[in-house]
Amino acid sequence: MGLRKKSKSPAVFSHEFVIQNHADIVSCVAMVILLGLMFEITAKFAIMFITVQYNVTYTDVDEGNDSISYYVYGFKDLATIFFYMLIAIILHAVIQEYILDKINRRLHLSKTKHSKFNESGQLAFFYLFSFLWGSSILTGEKFTTDPTLLWEKYPHLHMFFQVKFFYICQIAYWLHALPELYFQKVRKEDIARQLYYICLYIFQITGAYILTLHRLGLILLVPHYLVELLFHASRLFYFSDENKQKGFTLWALLFVMARLLTLTLSVLTFGFGLARAENQDFSVANGNFNTLTIRMVRNQSTQRKSVQTCGKCTKSLQTVLDLNTGCWRDNSFVLTRPPKFGSAIKNLLMLVQILANASNGTLKTECGTSPRARKAKAS
Repeated sequence: MGLRKKSKSPAVFSHEFVIQNHADIVSCVAMVILLGLMFEITAKFAIMFITVQYNVTYTDVDEGNDSISYYVYGFKDLATIFFYMLIAIILHAVIQEYILDKINRRLHLSKTKHSKFNESGQLAFFYLFSFLWGSSILTGEKFTTDPTLLWEKYPHLHMFFQVKFFYICQIAYWLHALPELYFQKVRKEDIARQLYYICLYIFQITGAYILTLHRLGLILLVPHYLVELLFHASRLFYFSDENKQKGFTLWALLFVMARLLTLTLSVLTFGFGLARAENQDFSVANGNFNTLTIRMVRNQSTQRKSVQTCGKCTKSLQTVLDLNTGCWRDNSFVLTRPPKFGSAIKNLLMLVQILANASNGTLKTECGTSPRARKAKAS
């Protein structure tokens, strides 16, 4: 009859079955939790997964005895994080199927670019949403105009609803990225790189949340997410058209400024503010973690993040430094005497341009010779 044989569906609960239907499976789990709200017996357990826990209400005498609701953290937050991790997996699958896959079919990318395009596409959506959400929170916070509030009256146990919900969603998103390495069939050579920056995000955000440093974490995450958003957006444009590389130059400039901001605020907070605070005692019950050891660990980890940018650009930048050493000497980049202000600006701009070239893969060797020769198109 000339009929084609239908492809066999994978066996139930096999690896291929779980990968193809992971969004549906996760949706069923989330639906079961939501259905628990309909029954009185299970409602008290289901509400723990969906709503933000540990509400504390205080009466503000200065505001005319108005009650103000704050939130603290506790073990029940793990259930809330688990539920929103399921939501993140579902949203990830929706963005992948209805947006990124359709764009990929039009671009006809190679397997390597296809994987990087999906990674940048997912992160671009997340960074855009988080930047807008974090910026809206910072507009109502006083510590954005007074940096001393980052360490004064520490520990900062109480959080507003938006702040706590923001941190729960952040932790949930980066935790969902771990099983996505399996669901998306990430290549073996990319697993180590992605696993590195995912774990670094989890460590940094969870540390700021548990150590009651949510003010510092919030004010550092927002500009960092803006820089990362610009990088991945530029990367998406570059995959669509390799001539669109101006975004990487702008990203490199903002990258340097964001790292300087991170380094400055972390040193001021850990090295000067918290180091001179009166309460230097370790107390889990009071949320006080202001000890020398914890300050050193948090400060070093924050500085490491500011220098490495979650391990994304270190390797490519080091390659450029090695390949362009001879070119820099020929262009008087390595100076034997202290440079003048104008010369220093030129050197900084040159470094920014090199960093931009490193990010989009247009590395130059031997003073302008490209290491990747393009194949001539067949006429």
